[in-house]
Amino acid sequence: MGLRLIHVFTLLWPKHEGNVRKVPSGQPPAGRNVSGRARPLEVAVPALTLREVLALDPVRAARPELLAGEGALDRPVRWVHSSEVYEGANFLDGGELLLTNGFGLTDAADEVRRRYVRELAARGAAGLAVEVGRALPSMPPEVTDEARRLGLPLLALHRVVPFVRIAEAANRAIVARGLSGRRTLVRPWGDDHAAALLADLADGQALNQPEVEARAALAGFHPGPGARLLGVSLHGSRGVGAVDRAVRVLGGAGVLRSAFPGDVLALLAVPAAVPGDPVRAVQEAFRGAAEPGATVAVGHAVGPGGWLHWSETLRAARTTLELALTVPPAEPALPEGPSVTSARALALERELTRGGVAANRERLAALVQHTLGPLLAWEAAHPSDLVRTLEVHLRHGCSPTRTAALLHIGRQSLYQRLERIESLLGLEIGDPDLLGELLTAACAHRVVRQRPEGARGPVRSAAAAACARPATTARQPADDMSGHFPRSA
Repeated sequence: MGLRLIHVFTLLWPKHEGNVRKVPSGQPPAGRNVSGRARPLEVAVPALTLREVLALDPVRAARPELLAGEGALDRPVRWVHSSEVYEGANFLDGGELLLTNGFGLTDAADEVRRRYVRELAARGAAGLAVEVGRALPSMPPEVTDEARRLGLPLLALHRVVPFVRIAEAANRAIVARGLSGRRTLVRPWGDDHAAALLADLADGQALNQPEVEARAALAGFHPGPGARLLGVSLHGSRGVGAVDRAVRVLGGAGVLRSAFPGDVLALLAVPAAVPGDPVRAVQEAFRGAAEPGATVAVGHAVGPGGWLHWSETLRAARTTLELALTVPPAEPALPEGPSVTSARALALERELTRGGVAANRERLAALVQHTLGPLLAWEAAHPSDLVRTLEVHLRHGCSPTRTAALLHIGRQSLYQRLERIESLLGLEIGDPDLLGELLTAACAHRVVRQRPEGARGPVRSAAAAACARPATTARQPADDMSGHFPRSA
């Protein structure tokens, strides 16, 4: 018989060991870490029982009749499947309630029916519910007899109710029960489903797609077709008001958001109707929505399918926020308005600090000294800003106009700095073979000289500000240009 599934969740809610589930202990510390990393603690979590599943409205609407297993109604139900597979017990992990329309039992031999029930019981199924009256006129006596002999709960469903409704209601209740038990003991979020899900996604907890979808639905988060999802992390914002204002600017994007100690975390679903680059659209929305002095980091855009992508964009946003608060910016900071950056804007910084700054500090310091040693020696003896000038120039395509505007200097002063850099390093800045090494070393220089803890503050991207409004730096006359540097604007 061929395999055919109607509504089978392939990745299931984590297994119960009796009525005990392993959960992380400890409460989230203040700062940017959403949840702690304490040693796992086994705590009692009341599982949803088969008796409680039978009390759900969609199940009651199917007029269930219990034919066997009266003494096993308090066993935990881990998930609810619907399937027409009658050799498919091997697909079960234990604790599932299986729904079937009975089609495969109609013409099966007596021993095949009995073996099917034995296999379900051997796999630890929580029960079997069979729709009777359509494909199967009545419950086969062999099925009832074998279920009674093994103590397997057997239900006859006498009214047609779409199995998807039963499974959805039951699995949401299972997830909600799991969240309730977990939050009560280790998470200080009450009934905030959004906070619980965001924390687990951002912390990289082991989840699965059905669980994430069910928990997102409980939080009212339903990404539409074609939506692009982006993680956002905010520091220095008062509550979730900035997120709500940005959502309105984006035309009512779907959102999961919650305030944690020190930061706000959000997952935005930007509608397909919003044109252009979704990362830039979200950044622009927060430039107008976030409070002055706040720092906002935007993750990369992902599709709505696949919970791992949700986790990745949230984690990218958190890592980017941490870098924005600790690594000095490439361009001079602007005091007004919020600082809004993105994972792609700090992609090089993130790659250089994989595994943490401390683990990479010695390697990065050696790279900086090898590549930029003469510049560092000059800056130690003379008041200058050569390393920053080099990085800004490289980051902006070696454009004198953009570099001078961002550094708030005239072009002639810029050319003098660039000539000094080339003279000290003994190379040409525009050499394509050197661009990668020079930019990496200049970025590493900022990373290894992180801001001291007490000096952390908002980082404002002057490059983004320059793109957002007309430049105020006066245009330099053409005859100001000198030397052999690129003259592209």
